[in-house]
Amino acid sequence: MKFSCAAIGALCLASVSHAFTPSIGNKHVSYRSPVASLSMSTTVENVVANGASTESSVMRPPIDMPWTDIATQLQDAFGYSAEQVAAYENSMDKASLLQLYKAMMLARGFENACNQQYMQGKIRGFMHLDNGQESIPGLVDFAIKKEDRKFSYYREHTHALASGCDPGKVMAELMMKDTGSCRGAGGSMHIFDKEFYMQGGWALVSEQLPYAAGAAKAILLDRAMGLSDDPEVIIRKQNVPPPADDDRIAVVFIGEGGSQNGRMAEILNAAAKDNLPLLIIVIDNGRAINTFTPDVAMNSDVYKQGKHYGVPGLLVDGRNAVDVAKSGKAVIDHIRAGKGPAILQVHTYRFNGHSPADPEHERGRKEEKAWARLEQDPIKIFEDTYTGSVFTEEELKEAKKQVLADVKKAVEFADNSPMPPVELAKELEYPDAPEFDYNSRAAPAWADEVNARTISKEQMDTITAHIESLRTKARAGEISIGDAINLAIHEEMLRDPTCTIHAEDLQAGSSYDIPKLTQQTYGQIRAADEIIDEGHFIGKALGEALNGYRPIVELMNTNFGIYGMAEISSAGNTYATTGGQFDMPMTIIGAGGTAPNQALGAEHSQPFHAYVMGIPGLKIGTAASPEAAYGLTKSMIRDNGPCFLFAPVKMMKEVKGTVDLDKCMPLNKAAILHSASEASVKSKKAVTVLTYLHGVKECQLVIDEIKAEGFDIDLIELRSLKPLDMETIASSLKRTNKLAILDESTKSGGVGATISARISEELFDLLDAPVLRLCMDDAPVPYASSMEKAVVKRGSDLVEGVYKLCTGKH
Repeated sequence: MKFSCAAIGALCLASVSHAFTPSIGNKHVSYRSPVASLSMSTTVENVVANGASTESSVMRPPIDMPWTDIATQLQDAFGYSAEQVAAYENSMDKASLLQLYKAMMLARGFENACNQQYMQGKIRGFMHLDNGQESIPGLVDFAIKKEDRKFSYYREHTHALASGCDPGKVMAELMMKDTGSCRGAGGSMHIFDKEFYMQGGWALVSEQLPYAAGAAKAILLDRAMGLSDDPEVIIRKQNVPPPADDDRIAVVFIGEGGSQNGRMAEILNAAAKDNLPLLIIVIDNGRAINTFTPDVAMNSDVYKQGKHYGVPGLLVDGRNAVDVAKSGKAVIDHIRAGKGPAILQVHTYRFNGHSPADPEHERGRKEEKAWARLEQDPIKIFEDTYTGSVFTEEELKEAKKQVLADVKKAVEFADNSPMPPVELAKELEYPDAPEFDYNSRAAPAWADEVNARTISKEQMDTITAHIESLRTKARAGEISIGDAINLAIHEEMLRDPTCTIHAEDLQAGSSYDIPKLTQQTYGQIRAADEIIDEGHFIGKALGEALNGYRPIVELMNTNFGIYGMAEISSAGNTYATTGGQFDMPMTIIGAGGTAPNQALGAEHSQPFHAYVMGIPGLKIGTAASPEAAYGLTKSMIRDNGPCFLFAPVKMMKEVKGTVDLDKCMPLNKAAILHSASEASVKSKKAVTVLTYLHGVKECQLVIDEIKAEGFDIDLIELRSLKPLDMETIASSLKRTNKLAILDESTKSGGVGATISARISEELFDLLDAPVLRLCMDDAPVPYASSMEKAVVKRGSDLVEGVYKLCTGKH
């Protein structure tokens, strides 16, 4: 929807006599608006319907909202009285106004400096500038506290600065220097600062929403558990309750284009259901990247989206920074008072393209940008409004001079800083080294004390009896894979009260009893039943992990994790992207894989373990026995990085065995389940067989048949898909010189493809024959067993494969 120049001109002319009076204390300052006042009911559609041309260069009218409209919203949506609203209207004195001006000038000056450094080639990659939207960092500086959790998107430089982050460190990060806030590992789109709880900088549109919900949940966890951040090691918990006046909140920034993402509905539901202390700041510049948002969104009134969930919202005019600060403070105070989440939509204009490299070919964008710089600049409007009435021209010039001097120092600091060492890249792969012994990781000394005050005697008696019953089964060799995981989870949740768990059908124990009795024992605050969207609750777990908790995520079927690929990917990247500031102790566990003749169809038979193999920073394990399931689960929960444990969906209750109680298993080791006889090795009739999940059972079922044919195998279970245990594989190949992989993933891009490539590259001299991959066909897995045989490999295929490798015959 567009507007003619004549229509815009008419709006401007109509505004000549319109004025509103922002207040400073009890003093009122006259401000003459350059545009017409549009009532709150005015929409883009109204203006078009009233005769505006569809060929205008300016497509989106200003809202020019007077304080009276804001006051009405605060009373109607937030329940403030007229007296309370009046107090906010008169809340800013000269010192507050100067603080606001400096915050806006820092944002503008810093972004201008960034643009200069980008043009000189000192800042690389993508960069997104915030010019024109300075009222938002102004609000952050004015009303958001250091301990509040902040989550932004890729246009976050100014949000970081307003949160207190050092401009020199931020600039150094953009210029990929070792002194940067993330040691040059994050860059422009990933600004993190642990000290100021600046928790991103996230590059995938809207992904930050569930992370912020998880951070808000962590605040509630602190209060419920009586825990707080250790001042010596920020984020790590100590057994000290938050202060009685703890009013921390989480803040998440998102554009109005990103707000159309389905994650928005999910976060509103979660925030309302759990009464989360969460502020959603919608930066409404009318552009989804550069596309005019109404072209792709039916309703841009994002502040009204919460009505269905009982979440209030406020719309404000971003060019009036003072009103944004005052009304934003009212919204924030509403949340701090424990009244739940809220939305603040700031109508603004972005003066720059999506990024400096953006050609801005979208219709109307260049004209709108030029017009907005002249008519909608919040800094210019502030100066025009308060120069003479509150400040002298010299006072504002001096403030600007001081700020720009700080920006210059930031650039000089970054310029003079060293690049990070090349070795840092590998150091940031995992928080815990692959060979780490998790048995050595001490439990919190205060665990028993926290358990005593958060778990009732009746609950403790019930879970103690449940644990003992499972341990009895384990000693007798009668425990299943699902029960072994459940046992490990309960032991770890009692050992470390910062452990939480998220799952669908959690109260009922999900499909395989993995989260059984967790909510009944630890309550909803630690054991959360979730909506049916894995990306949402994986995202919330990520937010908890950033804030000192150790979340466990159970997937009813690992293939459902497809919904959470963005969140899983970011979990893997976080430790490195933040320059090692933030651990990511999150464990994802679920049943999956593809057994022969499982009759689940294509969607439930996907090799999700192969899909996530390429995610950096993720440790991936598999468990085809109760012993492996128990030991790996315990280690993964104790690991300070993200881990993913796959269990075989068709063996969860069927396979029984013993476990090595109270022992953690290494996360980088394979297991030799059967060794070929020395006679078969000497006669060159032995083969190394690598497999995992259902392949373990398939191989074990045919070992006797293989031996009856005169051959034998070293059967190696790949309990660690990543990192891969090349040492164990090499030791076996030195004996057999032949390798077969019974692979539960596709020929293209599968686990076997990765492993065979590494073996060909690193162990080629040990091979007497090419690696034999017995993998799934690239075709989707059919439901009918007659067709499924053509896609999914099984024990009979291994028997043929061993014969082929040992004889050279088909």
